[in-house]
Amino acid sequence: MNVLVTGASGFIGRAVVSRLAENGHRVVPLRRTSGGSEAGPTWNPSAGQLRLEPAGALDAVVHFAGENIAQRWTPAAKARIRASRVDATRLLCEALVRLPQPPRVLICASATGFYGDRGDEILDEQTGPGTGFLAEICQAWEGAAAPARQRGIRVVHLRLGIVLARHGGALAKMLPAFRLGLGGRLGTGRQFWSWIALEDLLRVVEQVLQDNRLSGAVNAVSPTATTNAGFTEALARALHRPAFLPLPGFVVKLIFGEMGREALLASARVRPARLLGSGFEFRFPELAAAFKQLLSQPDRTS
Repeated sequence: MNVLVTGASGFIGRAVVSRLAENGHRVVPLRRTSGGSEAGPTWNPSAGQLRLEPAGALDAVVHFAGENIAQRWTPAAKARIRASRVDATRLLCEALVRLPQPPRVLICASATGFYGDRGDEILDEQTGPGTGFLAEICQAWEGAAAPARQRGIRVVHLRLGIVLARHGGALAKMLPAFRLGLGGRLGTGRQFWSWIALEDLLRVVEQVLQDNRLSGAVNAVSPTATTNAGFTEALARALHRPAFLPLPGFVVKLIFGEMGREALLASARVRPARLLGSGFEFRFPELAAAFKQLLSQPDRTS
């Protein structure tokens, strides 16, 4: 397949590009233009510019571009987050439908933030949206792909939880403190965190590219969501360290503001019903096994 990938410089995007190339696909990254004469397809979403012609005929698009959520949500940051997801997705989809031969499938990242803060309610793809900034962004993000759906492209929205990787994302940020024995639960620790090992996410992307039965929302999370306290305990145990320094909820809100309340203290107990129904088998359905595999990997030397 000839696959266009956005967000190819991010830690998930790099892994997707590497995996697809290893499996014999021709992978074309959609790079941000620097104003020069770059080879290959380029775009500048903030300027509404997109050049797809150098990519050639596309079989599929994997769209993982987006501003980092893990920052204080100032008005300016919120505007960047919205534009990088909603406006950029709309720009991409409007360009895809104008191609003489549109791709057969478009995989768009979304997030379990779609469901909002739902306590211990079990959430699957049939569950309606929640409230809050993240829920609103996810709804608009998925809605921005409407031009592609209307053109007959099979659109899949991967609602991602915490993606666990040794050298990127949330886990990489947690490891230094936990290795020093300075980790602990956030708030009460009772909030559910939905997660997926990067290896399983890559396998999900591969399956979705090929499985025509999958379209619309697909929860890309492990079947065993855990509480924040359970996550903390499992990570500390895997590192053979204590985790006795909880961060009270009011301190989380003080440090991280609205982002802390919605992304760290909110509870989303998400079930991957559509993946399980399609026969997908997780290699790492349990958190302890995921941590064991990730933390057994050698440290990078560069």
